Amino acid sequence: MTRLTKLYNDSQKDVAVTGVYTGSYDETKLKAQAATAAGKPPAVVLMSANFVLDLKIAGDIVSLEPQLKADATTRTKFLDDFWPAVHANAIVDGELYAIPYQNSTPLLYYNKQHFKEAGLDPEKPPQTWAELVAAAKKLTTADRHGMALPEGYDYMGWIMEALSMSNGGRYFNEEYGGEVYYDTPSMLGAAQFVEDLVFKHKVMQQGVVEGGAVSSNFLAGKVSMMLLSTGSLSFVRDSMKMPYGVAFVPRNVRNAVPIGGGSLVMFKGLSEEQKAAGWKFAKWLSSTENLGAWSRFTGYFSPRKSAYDTAEMKDFMAKNPTPRWRSTSCPTPSRGSRPTRPWPCARPLEDEIQAVLTARRRRRRRSRTRRRRPTR
Repeated sequence: MTRLTKLYNDSQKDVAVTGVYTGSYDETKLKAQAATAAGKPPAVVLMSANFVLDLKIAGDIVSLEPQLKADATTRTKFLDDFWPAVHANAIVDGELYAIPYQNSTPLLYYNKQHFKEAGLDPEKPPQTWAELVAAAKKLTTADRHGMALPEGYDYMGWIMEALSMSNGGRYFNEEYGGEVYYDTPSMLGAAQFVEDLVFKHKVMQQGVVEGGAVSSNFLAGKVSMMLLSTGSLSFVRDSMKMPYGVAFVPRNVRNAVPIGGGSLVMFKGLSEEQKAAGWKFAKWLSSTENLGAWSRFTGYFSPRKSAYDTAEMKDFMAKNPTPRWRSTSCPTPSRGSRPTRPWPCARPLEDEIQAVLTARRRRRRRSRTRRRRPTR
């Protein structure tokens, strides 16, 4: 982002943009709110898409509709080049409040060398839960686990949402973000699947393993497959010493994953001049060329469809193990991308899954998940 800020400043003389690194999404949210309360709101913030709804409800961010009107365009036209699945990360109550910037989904990473050694076809990763279990069993050895997934707070909830969706269910009510589904057959089936990976099939490490440890174990050859964010693609690409591949999250009932990542927002308290300057910078950041370059650099997928039509992106995708994103690759939320207050909603679920992984709730969980086939 420092390089992009410099490029923008060098490209024009109207304003000087000062970029500030503010840490994680949680830290960025707190710091942006504090700066706004102190009368010094940031003009443009790269904020977790999960927080857009909450920030709008709190009155912390402003609608971008006036900027669209000033450009003589509409919300529909502005978002036309963005994948339909990310529109819900931008619109709240029928108005544009954010610009999708860096988006991610859970992704299956797998070690091709391990696949060959285990007699598996490295060009045919598992596509279903049953295939994943079968492959993981063949890949597991005395000093290596066949499968791993991040089980710490925040990450675990997102992964469980993905597994529940691929099991035919939903994590929350898209029409009413305050309704979260913790004990539906699809979620309980996902919990049973995770438990079975550890205790029944013995292909995954027992206990709570954080995301950083998962990727470290994968890079070290101690894990053959892992579920992590597409945002880890560049790190894996730069650090992996063995050949690897990526694939969609295996399904039990359907191919479906939640969308995460960050969006560009503008906080309240800005002057009209600051709003105009911030809007101009945000549009520049989210151009086809810049979003394509950011995707190649970070591993996040570009929310703009046209980024994948450029010669640079086509060449990059031909040379690197990268998901081939298409409009049908991601589910299209009907309205509202996340439940209200997403992290507090995820914490009870994560507590329960961590209890399962540490064997504190195995008997209770097993008795509640006898029905493996989900209903919607």
